[in-house]
Amino acid sequence: MSSLAMSAETAIPGSHAANIETSRPFFSVRDVHAYYGESYIVQGVSLDIRKGEILALLGRNGAGKSSTLRTIARADNPEMRGGEIWLDGEPVHQMKSYQAARAGIQLVPEDRRIIQGLTVEENLNLARVAPGHGFSLEQIYESFPRLAERRTQEGVTLSGGEQQMLAIARALARDLKLLLLDEPYEGLAPVIVHEIERILHSIKPLGITTIIVEQNAVAALKLADRAVILDTGEVAFAGTAQEVLDNAELRHEYLAI
Repeated sequence: MSSLAMSAETAIPGSHAANIETSRPFFSVRDVHAYYGESYIVQGVSLDIRKGEILALLGRNGAGKSSTLRTIARADNPEMRGGEIWLDGEPVHQMKSYQAARAGIQLVPEDRRIIQGLTVEENLNLARVAPGHGFSLEQIYESFPRLAERRTQEGVTLSGGEQQMLAIARALARDLKLLLLDEPYEGLAPVIVHEIERILHSIKPLGITTIIVEQNAVAALKLADRAVILDTGEVAFAGTAQEVLDNAELRHEYLAI
């Protein structure tokens, strides 16, 4: 976890570094079960993440990755019917989605959900309406220069990569503890992927914890500290990202790479 050793000076300008916990999990999922109607999707998933870590949540299509993220974010679908979710000592499993968001969990979905008719800056300001602010506009524009250049442009007219940056920036505008990213690299040019990776590395020393679901498994593993592989809704592997990179048999069996 070399990136955890980054100094506060390398983080986003104007932000204060947080001490990264090493003794106990900052975020825990305990034997979680979730359903779409009667379809059993998330089948007893458990995982632990320390503060400031990046976890790659991987698996083949249909393995339950996005459903696990939605369950963590306390979306209505899938419906969680068993297990516990804890964030920094708070029982997330007892919360509704808006309560989980206020507690510091922000989901950036695959479709990004940029609000039509609003400019880049209006999208960011809307995220800051409710109490619990994170990065200021100045910090966001320092970290995302492309967004600064397009602050008056309607958000839905941005390129796919710029929309992804806006979706992440909107999450950072909140008081963020756990960032959930669903397929953030899909359809993006390598230069944009590298820019997103730079941002994710830079927020680690601030104590922001990240779970990334990504079909580009190698890119996610090179970014992450640890990895969990799902297979038909169950945990097939949990360990370091490097272990997966070093194990060709594991990658072939569960990731087809």
